[in-house]
Amino acid sequence: MSKSDGLAAHVPELRQVLEENVLDFWLPRCLDEEHGGYRLSFDREGAFAGNDDKMIVTQSRMLWFFARLTSSDAVDGDYLEEAELGYDFLTTQMWDDEHGGFYWEVGRDGTVQKENKHLYGQSFALYGLSEYYRATGDEDARALAVDLFETVDDAAKDHAHGGYDEYFTPDWTQITEGQTYLENIEPDWSPKESGESVLDPSLKLMNTHLHLMEAFTTFYEVTGHETARERLHELLDLLTNTVVRKRLTACTDKYEPDWTPKLDDEDFRVVSYGHDLENVWLTMEAADALGVSKHVFADLYERLFDFSLENGYDDEHGGFYFFGPLDGPASFRVKAWWVQAECMTSALRMHEFTGDDRYRDAFEETWGFIREYHVDEEYGEWHSGVTEALEPVGRKGAMYKGAYHNGRALLECIEHLENDD
Repeated sequence: MSKSDGLAAHVPELRQVLEENVLDFWLPRCLDEEHGGYRLSFDREGAFAGNDDKMIVTQSRMLWFFARLTSSDAVDGDYLEEAELGYDFLTTQMWDDEHGGFYWEVGRDGTVQKENKHLYGQSFALYGLSEYYRATGDEDARALAVDLFETVDDAAKDHAHGGYDEYFTPDWTQITEGQTYLENIEPDWSPKESGESVLDPSLKLMNTHLHLMEAFTTFYEVTGHETARERLHELLDLLTNTVVRKRLTACTDKYEPDWTPKLDDEDFRVVSYGHDLENVWLTMEAADALGVSKHVFADLYERLFDFSLENGYDDEHGGFYFFGPLDGPASFRVKAWWVQAECMTSALRMHEFTGDDRYRDAFEETWGFIREYHVDEEYGEWHSGVTEALEPVGRKGAMYKGAYHNGRALLECIEHLENDD
């Protein structure tokens, strides 16, 4: 009997939400036919919210999404033209021809606004280029992905301590003092909302390395690049060992260059349940790409889930809160759209992996919460957040909010449930 026996009954509804709620919201609304790339600033009702700037993270995520749709049988048709619109803008307007790599942010017409290079942004560019190459077989895309990977690896690899340095000037000189661009800017309903961060740019972040692993996985799968294989092994080690606080079996985000955990600030002594559980299924993907058995990580996966289910899960309504302290229950109890998406995907993967019904329950209850409270039947897309009082907050499209987290989760869940024998 299939480990996911019965869960396939959710596929029609998952597909309906992907097609009628997510895709119908973004298309053609997000397509910038005049300048190329994607317009992503929309209010709760889907009206343009006033920001035409294009940032590498979300432009690349949308490129990835449309390329991934093109390769998938989860929906009818392909989305090649939509992917090409993003690919052409990235390669002609956001690529730094002199030094390599991508600028952080440009105006609608490609005028450079923020030129420094954070590896968080480069990781999504590599992810999008690699998926576009998988979908199209375009050798120029492959060559650019290889160029980007090798540029990043030459400039940013920390051979002394492992992992990567993260923040650079346009010519790839490392920045170790001053302000950084916030690598994961909080949404408009967050208590930490800010346009810029004063985070020490010399720090290493779990979040950046998580998305480097995500990108390197796809890049290695489609190119077979041998150095990428070596780096992916190292990132898999980092994400299953170094970033995990062993006594708790939960992850923290901030580290000194030598990977000493930064726990001296209360804001750093927190657990992001969405990132922890996203880490579970993304390390599964990396292990599969490398031919490493996922069973060597089984105890870690179960313990990471134990912590998030005990401290960050809503037993009454389903779904996961945003974050909480290392030593207690969730302190910030808005439910973010991306957290539900990643935790739903991870719960399904864990049910497939273990057959344990508690993961099945977490998948079904989280999907039920999403369907009831995040999916906007009137205006489309998912609400950015849902408060503890079950009220929606936030915009539909923003600097970090496109169709990547929820679109990917729906695709992943449809495909896994349809292919589960």
